[in-house]
Amino acid sequence: MNKILVIEDDLNVRQNLIDLLYAENFNVITAENGYFGLQLAQTEIPDLIICDVMMPELDGYEVLKELRQNPKTAIIPFIFLTAKSEKNDFRRGMDLGADDYIVKPFSRSELLAAITCRLEKQTVIYQQTQEKLDKLRTSITLSLPHELRTPLNGILGFSQILMEESALLDAESIKEMAEFIHQSSQRLFHLIQKFLLYAELEIIATDPQRVQEIQNQSTEFPTPDLTNLMIEKAKNADREDDIQIDLSPCNVKIAAKKITKIAEELLDNALKFSPSGTPIKITARATNNTFSLSFCDRGRGMSREQIAELGAYRQFERKLHEQQGSGLGLIIAKKLVELHDGTLKIESKPQDKTVVTVTLPCSTQEASPDHYSVLAERPATANSTQ
Repeated sequence: MNKILVIEDDLNVRQNLIDLLYAENFNVITAENGYFGLQLAQTEIPDLIICDVMMPELDGYEVLKELRQNPKTAIIPFIFLTAKSEKNDFRRGMDLGADDYIVKPFSRSELLAAITCRLEKQTVIYQQTQEKLDKLRTSITLSLPHELRTPLNGILGFSQILMEESALLDAESIKEMAEFIHQSSQRLFHLIQKFLLYAELEIIATDPQRVQEIQNQSTEFPTPDLTNLMIEKAKNADREDDIQIDLSPCNVKIAAKKITKIAEELLDNALKFSPSGTPIKITARATNNTFSLSFCDRGRGMSREQIAELGAYRQFERKLHEQQGSGLGLIIAKKLVELHDGTLKIESKPQDKTVVTVTLPCSTQEASPDHYSVLAERPATANSTQ
C-alpha cells in the first residue's frame, strides 16, 4: 500500500483529499502546514507528496526546496496543488524539482491520473536501481575476493616457507621471497586505500558543505609532482618512450593532490590496457575558463555499452583479459572530477583507441618557469614524434 503525504492548510480540501485517497486504498498521512509537512516527510518517507503552494509557516516552494536538499527525501515524487495558473509559477516549481502541477479546482480522475503516473515512474526508477545494485553485487562477488586473495595468498605462502624452512634456504632465495611478500603487501595496501578513498568520496558527495569547501580549492597546473609522477610511472612500466606529454599552464579549481590522483588513475588505466610500444598522449589545455586534461591510448578500448555501465568494482571481459585491479581507478577519477563540478568523458573504439577527457573549471594564467622546466626536461623527444 503506497503511503501519500498530503500537505494542505485548507481543512475542506484536505478532508476531500483524504476521503478520495482512502477510497483508492492509499495509506494517507496529513499535515496542516508546510512546517509540519516537512517534518512528516523526513520521518515517514512517503511514496508521494501532494502539497499546496500557498501556506502559513512554510509555503510549498520552501518545503520542496528543503526536501530536495535531503538525500533521504530528494527523489520522492512531489505534486503541487495550486490555485495559480501563471506560467512563471509553474516554472518556479519545476526548477525546484516538482514532478507535476494540479490547478484547483481539480477532478478526481485528474488527481488519480497524476498520482498513478508518478508512482509508476518511481517504480521503474526503483527497478532500474535494483538492477544496478544486483550488477554491483555480482561485480563485487567476482572481483573483490580475487583482488584480496591473490596478494594475501602470496604473503601467507612465502612467509610460511620462510618460517618453516629458513635454515635450508640460501640468502638469495630468502631475498626473493621477502621481495615477493613486500610486493604483495604493497598491492594489498594500495587496494585497501582505493576502497577507503571510494567510500570517502561517496560520503563527501552527500555533504553540500564539504563539496563547497573542496570546490573552493585551486592549483597552479601542472605541478612538478604531477609531471614527475607521470614520468616515473612510465619508467616503472618500461614505457618511457611511449609517453607523449603536452601540458599548457592554468589555475585549476581543484587541490593539487586531487588532480594528481585523477591523472595517476587515468595513466594507470592507459598503461594497463594498451600494449607496450604504442603511444600514450597526455595533453592539457585551458580555454574560456575551462581546463581539459586528456589521455589517449591505443589499447583494446571499450564499447558504448561498457562505457554506459561504467561503475565501481566493474572489470569488463575479465575472463578474456585477466588483469590486476578492482576496476575502481576510473570511477574514483570520475567521482573526484564530478565533486569539483567537472565532467569525465570517454570516447573509445574497441581494438583501436580510447580517449578519456577530464574538464574542470579554471582560470588561465602565465605559467611559472618551474612548471615549464619540468615539462621540457623529459617529453621533448616524445613530443617531436607527434
